[in-house]
Order: sequence, then structure tokens, then C-alpha cells
Amino acid sequence: MKVIPIKAQAGITGFESPAAEYKELGLSLDQLLVNHPNATFIGLASGDSMQGVGIFDGDLLLVDRAVSPQQNDVIVANFNNEFVCKLLDLQNRVLRSASTLYAPVKISECDQFQLEGVVTGSIRMHRTNPGLTRCMR
Repeated sequence: MKVIPIKAQAGITGFESPAAEYKELGLSLDQLLVNHPNATFIGLASGDSMQGVGIFDGDLLLVDRAVSPQQNDVIVANFNNEFVCKLLDLQNRVLRSASTLYAPVKISECDQFQLEGVVTGSIRMHRTNPGLTRCMR
């Protein structure tokens, strides 16, 4: 994929044609978005509990297993046999949503908890892709 380095404004003020000073950067989306290709997978966000950090239902999540989680990182985990995307409060062993509509959940000794990785980025799809939906669900 060829990358054209332009900054497109969201306003309707227009911008110079990308062809005016076209230059190929020679980068792929993998190179731009993924630091650890052998340890990264893509997940599909579901629900509205993470909208406060900009993750919406149907977004693609870039999840890196090679990154060590830090306080309040967005993570994907297997929590009691359910995959969840939450903010990780390491100090208090709590999973938090990015919405006040959902209560924090304490991770107790009785819970099954397996960290799957740290969410390093998300991609919002502005047009549905039926092939992607079939593949991810």
C-alpha cells in the first residue's frame, strides 16, 4: 500500500491535491501500527463500555501480547471464560470500564483471569465490511 503524507482537515475548507507533491513512503499498515508482529492479534470490540477511551462497538483492536501491562492500560483478558476489554487497575486488582454505567469488577483469587494482551490501538470502520464481520465473529 502506498501512503500519501497529507493532513486532511475535517472542515470543508479543502486541501491541496494529494497528487501535487506525491511521494511514496513505502510503508505498510503493519509497519505503521504493529510493533511486535508475531505477538499481535486483531480483536473486534463489542459493546459500549469502553467509549470513554474511544473504543466503540465494531472497532478493530490491535492487541499486543509482548507488551507488559501498566497501570490503567486498556487490555483484553479472559475473565471467567469471557473475553473482556477493560482498563486494568493493577494496584487494586480491578477491571474498570470507561463508562460510569458499569461498575468496576474486582479480580479475586477465585476468578479465572488470563491477560491476553495490551490494546495498543484501535481502528474504526466507517463502512461495514461483510467479509470482516464474518471472519471476526
